[in-house]
Amino acid sequence: MKYEKLSKQALGCMYTAEILGDIIFLVIIGAVNYFWLIPKDIGMGKIISLILAVYTVGAMLIEPYFRYNRYRYSINEECIDIQEGYLFVKRNIVPIERLHKLETSKGPIDQLFHVAKVKVTTAGGDVTLRFLEEEKAEQIAENLRKRINEIVKEQREEDGEED
Repeated sequence: MKYEKLSKQALGCMYTAEILGDIIFLVIIGAVNYFWLIPKDIGMGKIISLILAVYTVGAMLIEPYFRYNRYRYSINEECIDIQEGYLFVKRNIVPIERLHKLETSKGPIDQLFHVAKVKVTTAGGDVTLRFLEEEKAEQIAENLRKRINEIVKEQREEDGEED
């Protein structure tokens, strides 16, 4: 099975999203320290906050790199196979014949980097192909729509023959 990798635009999107989220988290840590811990002079709270801040800054710099390099996907006639993760690698395999719904979407950061998501829904849940170039996302969604329509047509023909 041949796996596709993400474009460099995806890496920029990952870094931007990570940095924005981590800055918000650091502001919250700072606010908690300023309004709650410092007046009470809790030494252990300051140490925990410092550890969280150092971890957050480290994660901000290395997490997107590892997520980008570990993200792989493959789509063939039978299934969609997605591998992703940072510390733990998760693999989702979805049979194409189980697809019920397709959705493409772009958030504000996605739009900035011209990437999109393709979300596929099955009876068992949702799986999302993330950080795809816009054109590639539309192409994948269109190809999956065609394949789903072919499967439905085949099933209707089989049901018609059985009657």
